[in-house]
Amino acid sequence: MRRFYFAFFSDAFDREAKAVVVGHLRHVDNRNGAEATNYFLRRAVHRLEKGLIMQPRKKVFALDYIDEAVTAYECSLQGAGDVDEVCWAHDVLTAYFSVTASHPAIDAARERFERAGPPPVRCANVRHGDADLVPFAAGEAGASVSYEDFHSLAMQRRSVRWYQPRAVPRELIDQAILSAVQSPSACNRQPYRFMVFDDPEAIARVSELPMGVAGFNHNFPAMVAVVGQLRAYPHVRDRHVIYIDGALAAMAFMFALQAQGVSSCSINWPDIPEREEAATRMLGLAADERIVMFISLGYAASEGMVPFSQKLSLDEARQYISADSLNP
Repeated sequence: MRRFYFAFFSDAFDREAKAVVVGHLRHVDNRNGAEATNYFLRRAVHRLEKGLIMQPRKKVFALDYIDEAVTAYECSLQGAGDVDEVCWAHDVLTAYFSVTASHPAIDAARERFERAGPPPVRCANVRHGDADLVPFAAGEAGASVSYEDFHSLAMQRRSVRWYQPRAVPRELIDQAILSAVQSPSACNRQPYRFMVFDDPEAIARVSELPMGVAGFNHNFPAMVAVVGQLRAYPHVRDRHVIYIDGALAAMAFMFALQAQGVSSCSINWPDIPEREEAATRMLGLAADERIVMFISLGYAASEGMVPFSQKLSLDEARQYISADSLNP
């Protein structure tokens, strides 16, 4: 009955369905090197990384996609591929071909890869200097911050709605985004972008798009729209991953802002047709792009109040599950 209703009497999912279809079409163009970020390449290379770290590692793996991975690498070399992405793909493919055994599919892909050659420009490896961009031992990840320090940061970060009338330096916003993109995402595709608005006129217009900000949106020093891109996926089953990955990045972004003394507030974005259409038009979004959320940010006004916002208790939030409690 519900399927019948939504098929014939409701258009509630029309925009999502259209975005998914357009995303599939754009995915084909994307994997052929039409954009700087090649989502198929990112997924394929990450799958190779996971094969390289298996214990024990197979001598032959990735037979079902290694040819397409090399094709995507070639397309990114010839197109407008992102330097960091292409360097990473080159290094992981090099590592893959150096440890896999001979096989017709692997040998043919290896020959094509060697003909393609390395990227013309080498990127800087921010984690390991001049080392290759390949899997590394977990112990090399560096020391972690203490739990006490992290919990203190989490307790300090609250949704702040009242800000000082001064701009946030773009350098701090950029640094927060650099931290945000370290967030995990499905097969490392990172299907999102951060649209930043720090011009007063732009903020005034964009802040009218979401609901729930009436009465305080006039004092936003900056706003960010986290936008998901469905072109990252070839399958309908993955249509909600943009919201998961985008939200993970958004939370890291807000923590990074807080660590730099900049407050923020996540702003809900319900699926309301008129507002979706207005946002798509105003922000110039592509047909496969969906807003995950908006975020306001700025320096907290000292006299501004913050809701206490009691959080879940540990007992409410946590449940340990034993095997005998699982259903067959």
